[in-house]
Amino acid sequence: MTSVTRRTLLAGGAAVAAAATARAQGQSSNAAHFSLAYAPHEGSFASRGGLIEQIAFAADQGFTAWEDNEARSRPVAEQERMARALTQRGMKMGVFVASMPKWVQSRPLLGANDDAEREAFLADIRTSIDVAKRLGATHMTVVTGFLDPKLPVDIQTARIIDVMRRAGDIMAPHGVAMVMEPLNTRSNHPGVYMQTIAQGFAVARGVNSPAVKILADLYHEQIQSGNLIPTLETCWSEIGYLQFGENPGRNEPGTGEINYAAIVRWLRAQHYAGVIGMEHGNSIQGRAGEDRLIAAYREIDRQGVEV
Repeated sequence: MTSVTRRTLLAGGAAVAAAATARAQGQSSNAAHFSLAYAPHEGSFASRGGLIEQIAFAADQGFTAWEDNEARSRPVAEQERMARALTQRGMKMGVFVASMPKWVQSRPLLGANDDAEREAFLADIRTSIDVAKRLGATHMTVVTGFLDPKLPVDIQTARIIDVMRRAGDIMAPHGVAMVMEPLNTRSNHPGVYMQTIAQGFAVARGVNSPAVKILADLYHEQIQSGNLIPTLETCWSEIGYLQFGENPGRNEPGTGEINYAAIVRWLRAQHYAGVIGMEHGNSIQGRAGEDRLIAAYREIDRQGVEV
């Protein structure tokens, strides 16, 4: 895929200029909303100030959602400030991580013989419900842990289905869904249990709950399996949330090999109304990189609505 064009960069710069005018005139938003609910995160617009200032800036650029993996670990007062800022701007809250794995220790082992880590996982799910309600979030991310090399994978799968079903039973009465994230083992997360969307589909069908779905992070899926649109199409009934990120580099669309405009077209054809997390960095540091980020999403969004 080619890099972002000069025309797109100019369009992004125009949107930024329009933002300044709109703020000066007291408007709550300056730019046309994107066709899909792309969700930046803290750091996407780091030059604009702190968390609340970044949310306001994102809204001014036409973004209608926000994502925060770290929200669960934030003080309650900060969670409440974030929720107020999103409400004032009419933005949806995307995912946060409900139970953070211990990456260095390669834990938890949710399919292992010891039940203790499964119980600790369920305890995190219970306490995360309050966080979700505070933020107005309808989805929370979970990682299904790491593989136990001493046990057959089929046994681990059965136990993971069981614990996910128990977690779904906890969440379902609250109208919140847990989305399981498959992660690639080739570049980022060796040893994790869930490695592909197809594997997530098998677990989700085994759980058979509206409260347990898949987080389709297309950066991870491209590395691990590719074949993105056919995979989404096959597994769509169990996909509850999406995240974008280019490969290689895990930066904004247009910096790697994934045809995100085609994926946007496909999602629009499915009438997808959920959040799409911008789970990636900026390829250029500072304000130039932030402008490029906005322009990149304008470009795939524009191409995604073209017939």
